[in-house]
Amino acid sequence: MFERLSLWLHEVFVAGIDGWVLLGFVAQFMFMMRFVVQWIASERAKRSVLPVAFWFFSVGGGVLLLVYAVYRKDPVFIAGQALGLIIYARNLWLIFKEHKRRPA
Repeated sequence: MFERLSLWLHEVFVAGIDGWVLLGFVAQFMFMMRFVVQWIASERAKRSVLPVAFWFFSVGGGVLLLVYAVYRKDPVFIAGQALGLIIYARNLWLIFKEHKRRPA
């Protein structure tokens, strides 16, 4: 049993690594960073906040994950990331629209 697990781990995490897998890891890291910046901003404010960087990491990670999902031909991740990108982009649009209205 240990030998089968060892072979599987090697196949998935060593032999299976290519440029697309590395892109997937970069995408996941960017996506995770949105929670890190949200957590740091909330701790500093002593309340729950969503900084603009949260949405930029959402878009960056979401685009890369969508590219990865398209390459892997995974309809679940394609649908999820494509719909998520609409929400992230809309939030950035609302933020920029609000900043435009504010006097300098």
